[in-house]
Amino acid sequence: MQLEGTRIVVTGGAHGIGAGSVHAFVAEGAQVAVLDVKDDLTREVVDKANANGPGRARYHRCDIAGRTDVEAAFAEATSWLGGLDVLVNVAGVQRRMPAEDFTDDDLDFILGVNVRGTIHTNQAAFPHLREDGGTILNIGSDGGLVAMQGIAAYAASKGAVMSWTRAIAGEWGKHGIRANCIVPAMKTPMTDRGGEDGRAVYATVPLGGELGDVMDDLAPVMIFMAGPGARFITGQLISVNGGLVMVR
Repeated sequence: MQLEGTRIVVTGGAHGIGAGSVHAFVAEGAQVAVLDVKDDLTREVVDKANANGPGRARYHRCDIAGRTDVEAAFAEATSWLGGLDVLVNVAGVQRRMPAEDFTDDDLDFILGVNVRGTIHTNQAAFPHLREDGGTILNIGSDGGLVAMQGIAAYAASKGAVMSWTRAIAGEWGKHGIRANCIVPAMKTPMTDRGGEDGRAVYATVPLGGELGDVMDDLAPVMIFMAGPGARFITGQLISVNGGLVMVR
């Protein structure tokens, strides 16, 4: 088991990349606190992960857009975990429309979860990682690297997440904290809602002409990045996208 005894918080664990990460971490022996607002779905993920063991997962309700919610959830989660070694911040939202049509409500929703939520959770993890070091994994997007139709606000939010992650990697490295962005191109409920524009883009993936599978293609990378083998990697965009975007 590669993560036996590792204490992990995963946000956005109800489905997709978050749920897959929970299953992968628990299967490798980790203790995982799972944060989300989708009670029934998240409890199903936790129950299934626990049934397969040998690690353990527990659900904590949390809207990461709200700082007070995040601070309360982290206090509860780290008390149960007995500390914190890894934060995996997956929670994210998207709305598709022409760039000129995004309203303030749309922006508040997208930026609130994707940008403020990333900052809130990363800041909440910091005091728990400061003494002995640890890992922060945020989720970037190819949409934040190249132009993709219909997701301008989402792209802006993910560009901010990737910049924030590089910044804290530089600032918090002295504490032994490594911060990286995973840039995935996976089949998830979010990508399923991408419509014709999304499907046209995803069909251009060089490896196989389609999006990857969360468990087969992404989970092994998440396990590695959360573990000791990645101890000298920080401030990086780790693309797990089948070559969809090759920009550096």
